[in-house]
Amino acid sequence: MKENETKLENRNIKPTAMRELVLKVLSEQTTAISLADLEQAFEKADKVTLYRTIKTFEEKKLIHSIDDGSVSVKYALCRETCQCHPEDLHVHFLCTKCKQTFCLTDIPVPSINLPVDFSLENINMVVKGICANCRK
Repeated sequence: MKENETKLENRNIKPTAMRELVLKVLSEQTTAISLADLEQAFEKADKVTLYRTIKTFEEKKLIHSIDDGSVSVKYALCRETCQCHPEDLHVHFLCTKCKQTFCLTDIPVPSINLPVDFSLENINMVVKGICANCRK
């Protein structure tokens, strides 16, 4: 738990029992996870507290949200140095078979040259196909 406490403190998030538990679950994931999946992992927890925890993590850039075109937004941990600026963003991969969303952190989102007077706020790049596990 000490490592997770440090991660929270590095992002100026007060470590609480719920925040540490949610971070533990997120740390154990190999793919992005939806709020509904988190709610299942914490069946007995207050849903409002869980939602607020996720929103705090996102605001403090501990996690990022992914709108992969599926039914719900998914969440994944950010890298330690991530500030969620456009240069920190990476491509996501949605498997059309198993519906899992993977962060492809080694593939940066290509830079976008916008027309004059346009202002970039966010980029969301999702590639869809079949993941390695489903291809087996």
